[in-house]
Amino acid sequence: MPSSDSGHGRPGGFPGDGAIDFVRAFAPTVVPKHGRRKSLGTSPPLFVLRVPATMYETGVQRVVEPLINAMLTDNSRQIPFARLIPEDDHQLLVEQAGTELTKGGTNHTTPDRHPYFHTMRDLVAYIREKPANWATQGSWEKELRTHACEERARRGGLLSFAQMEPSGPDGAIGGAAGTAVGAAAGSAIGGPAGTAIGGVAGVLTKLTWLSFVQRGPRRVWSWWTSRRVMRGWLGNEQPATVGQNLFKVMNDVGAQRGPHLRDPNHMSHEDALRELDWFVLRALLEDLRRPPVGRLRPARRRRTCRPVVIVQVPPPGAPGARAAERFLRALHRCQHSPRSTARPPGPLVLAVGAPSDDLLKELGARTTPASPEAPARLVESSFAAAAGHLADKGGPPVLVRLDETELRSEGTPVGSFEPDKKFTFHRYVPTTAVTGVTVLAVAAAALIIPRWIGTPTDCLGGTDSVAESNPGGKIPVQAKDWYDAAQLAIDAENERADVYADSGREVRTVVVFISQIPTTEDQTRFDGTIPELRGIAMWQRTLNEAAASNSTLVPLKVDVRTTGEGFRNAEAMAEALVREVRAERSRSERDRIVGVLGYAQSREETKAALQVLGRARIPTIGTTATADEMAEGDASFSYWPFTPANSREALIEADFADRKNIVALPDSEDKCAPADHAIVVESSTDLYSRSLAARFIADFPGGETVLNFNQEGDFDPPAPGAEANLTSADILARRICDTLSERPRSVVYWSARAKDFTAFVNSMDLEGTCLGQDITVLGGNELTNVAQTGVFRNQTWLRLYYSAHRMPYDADGTSTKTRQFVKEYESFVNDTTDGTDPWKQDGHSAVSYDAFHVLSQAVSEAYQSDPAITRNSVVIELRNGVRFDGATGSVSYAEGSNAPPVDKTLVLLRQLADGPEAVVACGAYGEDETSEKQGPPCAS
Repeated sequence: MPSSDSGHGRPGGFPGDGAIDFVRAFAPTVVPKHGRRKSLGTSPPLFVLRVPATMYETGVQRVVEPLINAMLTDNSRQIPFARLIPEDDHQLLVEQAGTELTKGGTNHTTPDRHPYFHTMRDLVAYIREKPANWATQGSWEKELRTHACEERARRGGLLSFAQMEPSGPDGAIGGAAGTAVGAAAGSAIGGPAGTAIGGVAGVLTKLTWLSFVQRGPRRVWSWWTSRRVMRGWLGNEQPATVGQNLFKVMNDVGAQRGPHLRDPNHMSHEDALRELDWFVLRALLEDLRRPPVGRLRPARRRRTCRPVVIVQVPPPGAPGARAAERFLRALHRCQHSPRSTARPPGPLVLAVGAPSDDLLKELGARTTPASPEAPARLVESSFAAAAGHLADKGGPPVLVRLDETELRSEGTPVGSFEPDKKFTFHRYVPTTAVTGVTVLAVAAAALIIPRWIGTPTDCLGGTDSVAESNPGGKIPVQAKDWYDAAQLAIDAENERADVYADSGREVRTVVVFISQIPTTEDQTRFDGTIPELRGIAMWQRTLNEAAASNSTLVPLKVDVRTTGEGFRNAEAMAEALVREVRAERSRSERDRIVGVLGYAQSREETKAALQVLGRARIPTIGTTATADEMAEGDASFSYWPFTPANSREALIEADFADRKNIVALPDSEDKCAPADHAIVVESSTDLYSRSLAARFIADFPGGETVLNFNQEGDFDPPAPGAEANLTSADILARRICDTLSERPRSVVYWSARAKDFTAFVNSMDLEGTCLGQDITVLGGNELTNVAQTGVFRNQTWLRLYYSAHRMPYDADGTSTKTRQFVKEYESFVNDTTDGTDPWKQDGHSAVSYDAFHVLSQAVSEAYQSDPAITRNSVVIELRNGVRFDGATGSVSYAEGSNAPPVDKTLVLLRQLADGPEAVVACGAYGEDETSEKQGPPCAS
């Protein structure tokens, strides 16, 4: 591979009509004035400078060498840059790019060390060099970890000392390690210092050395690296999944891609190289995410320039052409894929040469499936216009074509690109000074401030119980009338869809699975069916009304089907649906089923139903079912959960309980502290409860007491670590009171169902053994529906927090779309029902509204590519990713994944008598909101 610094003769000027504008804009993009360095925080678009294939060599030289010379001063690099010259089609150019970008950088500026890049490059290199390993052994995870550790040690640092080989002949400690250990232990074992140690003492010393000097540092490094990579960026990308580590992910990649890499003629060989190229490039882009320039940290103030990558693109069919285009495709995927997590800033990349028409077509492909009316496409422009695009913030690629006349012209001279700011001292000097001052200030503050103000004891969300701010009774609900009203609204929209079908429009049917039709007040409070059907009816009306003027939309009918109390018949009903769709040729097109919506609860029955639908490849969008286990097995083929999984909710709630002042201090009603202990109440036979409790216990740093509560006496499977299996709510209340007397800073974490919670609350009133102190309960979304009907409004001892999936309409930061939905919901309820509605702040209706939006959008997208609108085409569109701003916040399904939407909104509410109040809001519920920016507990 030629060096990027070689071959610099005296070239002509930079060619092109309007090149002077491009050159003038290029310099401040790469090396802005010191006072304008904030521009380094953006990612400029990819620039494709296409030269005629007949003048490929001359054209590339005329374009590239003036820019390279401008970034060199006295043959030393002032700016980190990489010139990538492919020689064969099997290269991964990103490996050269990362290596080249580490060179250069003068005047004591801040270097880029690329830790992610080096680790990923080493892992990918191992997979490429030994693809046959996975054919002989199932897992090479350990070997990948060892290889990465050894390569890291070769680059120096503390890990390099841990790589010293301690073994001499016959297991003795020898060499440099033996000398060091022998000097310390020689006299103790009867031998002279500095000699090899044999026998039992040698074995014991070897074990000690390996554990504390070799294995320990390796394990710490591999654990820390994996944690940073998985939590930092790879955990949100494919093929990573929840709970995996970096080396497990790459082992899976090796197993999947090994057969493709072993045979260069394999039809998927190029796809395998493209995926590996993407892995390394994605890691490099993460390394290039520099911190904001300026501010107080000296290292940040020494960011003076932007990295530049120049890719030479040979004509199609020439050696190296596939390697160059593979790199550019990987870059385009990182920058513009709807599911990409790559964020600015990034390098300025120029592709110079003769790219193929297929590459240009791919760069100009639509990259935002959710917004077909405004797709991001490759922009073709002159050099003069391209100068303006240098300031774009991550816009579409820019294509500039140069003709032979321009390449033969004199061109525009290019001056030197050199930072205007010089640094006299090494960056360690001001960094050390600032660090010293900061340490002194923090130490002084740690000694002085607590004496002034003490530890904050303000109660999060106030000191009121669910009754004190507005004591009262429960809100009456009208089970039959309210359910019938929602069903009538759906029936009316079904009639509208039939009118569309009669006029020749394509119309299809969606099946909604609910548990049962509520007939009593208690069924209505504990189930959530009515608000869920309201949301479905509202989106059906919105869709069918919009279809009148938009012929690309597919009007939908809704078929509501019950599965019995607790979804007990869900599997049988799913099997019946599969039989129907297999015989649907006899049905009219309007009645052909294109998808399923519903399954609001995570139960063994609903999980089994999803397995049935998954095997039949029937696209299914969940609503409020949250157990991670629901998406496993065959369900992964066609099921997309909508709400955040239990793993994410439990992590946020565990950190919330550990950090926030939610538990009343003993003998005080207005002072609170974080919980140091959790009383976990679960029902182990219930999938939702078992899943949520197990994850909370794993994430909560304090101790816990587990009580397995089931009023029917069903405890199979058992709850690991449960202190008791309880069937009586009275006994449960006593056990909780006993634990609170021993551990007063305990939070009651409720993962059981709402019906059981109501029984517990009533028993606490009857028993009354520990009502002199407020009790804090933290629960999941299961409590939302019943809590907001006012059932607990007379409980002066209860401080209740629970999760929800929509921001309250009057909370700070609530999006315009959410407020718009609430107004439409109020109008819908007022038009269709009588009485006081308790669910204005409930998330069930908004969740089903948005979930139906997801399915309908996939159906309409499928119609554009497949007028037959098969269920398989709907699944394909779902796998391509769906994105929009909805009633619950941003909805963004990742491409190729059936995980819940990325960074989906999760809210923790404090229930008061006059309504819920948001105390924590996590995720993308508004513009520019992310869990990472929101900090703990959202970023846990």
